[in-house]
Amino acid sequence: MGFMIVANSIVKPPSPAIISDIFVAAVPLTAAKGPPQLVMSTAYSLHLSWDLQHFMVLSTSPALPSQVLVFDFQPQDPESVYAALAVLSGRKIPGVLKSRKIKKLPNMRCWKVGSCNVDVEDMIHKFNNGWDTDLVVGQHDCRHYTNGVVECLTGEKDVLDRLKRIQKSIA
Repeated sequence: MGFMIVANSIVKPPSPAIISDIFVAAVPLTAAKGPPQLVMSTAYSLHLSWDLQHFMVLSTSPALPSQVLVFDFQPQDPESVYAALAVLSGRKIPGVLKSRKIKKLPNMRCWKVGSCNVDVEDMIHKFNNGWDTDLVVGQHDCRHYTNGVVECLTGEKDVLDRLKRIQKSIA
């Protein structure tokens, strides 16, 4: 890539946009150790309920192919008995926004939902700054967060509804 001289000034050509692929992944809900955790893992393994999964957004970039960025929203202490009681009663519990890096995409229950040509980490940071971290299962939880982040990055609304319909049509 060279430089151009325009009106006695050196102008650097714009760098090409880096396109990031955006994915949604589902993992078993975390529960208190023992029977509750076993129930959640079994329900996930047997595909018993779309709603008994934890959803998160993942991003990959050609610039860093061995790095997957993961963004999600979950209870501060998902294994506590207090969190389980709050979930059952529909009460608010403290939530936490998490960002982390993993080496590769999950092999199962991971769907490409689009692409974007923005700085994903910057967009997520801006999105998270406006996100209320009081978690209420069924009203303001990982599903709502995932839908919001995907809409922010790709423009697609209610991505989880689309994925749920696809999964039902396959089953």
